[in-house]
Amino acid sequence: MTELFSSEWMQAYAEKWNQEPELADALKQIHFNSVIGYGFEDESEPRGVLTIVDGKAIEASAYNGQKLNWDLRADKDNWQQWVAKGLNMMGLSMAYMSRKLQFRVGDYLAMIKDPRMAGPFIKSFSVMGRV
Repeated sequence: MTELFSSEWMQAYAEKWNQEPELADALKQIHFNSVIGYGFEDESEPRGVLTIVDGKAIEASAYNGQKLNWDLRADKDNWQQWVAKGLNMMGLSMAYMSRKLQFRVGDYLAMIKDPRMAGPFIKSFSVMGRV
């Protein structure tokens, strides 16, 4: 298995992202554009980055100083659990409130209040499991 959030893993994730209508198509409807970093809580920088334009992943790579709109962090065990099992709304809320999932950049509360963003965000965890 490719290392979580490596450049190769991020590229495979981008392909799966673009193949998932509940993610890419749903975010296209709201013209979602973002640079999303993924990494581990004990590291100063994220490991991988996904660039989204109109809902579609157009670039996936290792982090190289890009300006982020979102920076998601957790420990390796939690990431592996979410990749394996996905995450639902209750699990997401618990992960956020317990700081198991950290938003170092990005507004969790604004995202979670907008079902047009919250649904695809939840879906992104199950898509990770396809990588």
